[in-house]
This record gives sequence, structure tokens and C-alpha cells, in this order.
Amino acid sequence: MATYSALKGMAIEIKVGEIRFLARLDTEHAPKTCARFRSMLPLKATIIQARWSGESAWVPFGNLNLDIGFENPTSHPAPGQLLLYPGGLSETEILFPYGATVFGSKVGQLAGNHFATIYEGGERLAELGQLVLWKGAQEITFTELP
Repeated sequence: MATYSALKGMAIEIKVGEIRFLARLDTEHAPKTCARFRSMLPLKATIIQARWSGESAWVPFGNLNLDIGFENPTSHPAPGQLLLYPGGLSETEILFPYGATVFGSKVGQLAGNHFATIYEGGERLAELGQLVLWKGAQEITFTELP
């Protein structure tokens, strides 16, 4: 695990209720996605259980045009690997996997830009899944660490 100083300027704090995660932005493999995401911070949104992607939650953004295209795309993120789908076949969203996930929508399998990975709090991913699955929509905040 990298030290905090190695992550300075490239880390975000994510909060859902009492659950807190720290994630590292992958500026090497998804520079445009990370830059666009950072321009949206601080971000307060709603996270809900994914309908098509398995053990995953998502943060919908509707028709928001991020104008970033695809970089570092995957359909099979591991738990804690956050994807930003820039829109197109489905709506713009952040996919937040907490277990086995194949990213998809009602039009079929999708690929999203892997732009961040949880490095602290990963042991609480299953708790996040239970929260959104059984309690419904939750407020989520993303804040860049100094």
C-alpha cells in the first residue's frame, strides 16, 4: 500500500453515511477521466443499487456530457475499482463495485473508465452493498484530499 504522501493530490475521500473510503485516482491510465472527475469535486450525489451489474452500486448522472471518451475501459472491475462511464449507449454514471460485477445496462454489457481504486476501507465494501440493497438510495460525497 502506498503512503499518504505518495498519494498527495491524487486521493479522494468517499463517504456514504458512516462508511468512509479512501481511493487513489489513476492519473497514469485515465488522465482525462481523472481530470474531469476532479473538476466536479467536491461532489454530493445519490448512490443506489445497480440494476444490471451484479454486486455493484451506481451514481447516475443522466445525460451529463463529460466529453472524455473511453480510456482504461473495463467491463469486469474488481470490488473497489471505480468506473466512470462517459455516456453513449447508457447514461453517464459512476459504477461502485462492492462484489462480483459485470458492468451492464438494459442494452447489454458496457465498459467504463477505471479511474480510481479504494485503498482504505475496502473491508466495508460489503457493508455498502447491504446498505444500498436493503435501505435504498443513499447520499454519497466525494472530496479531494489536500
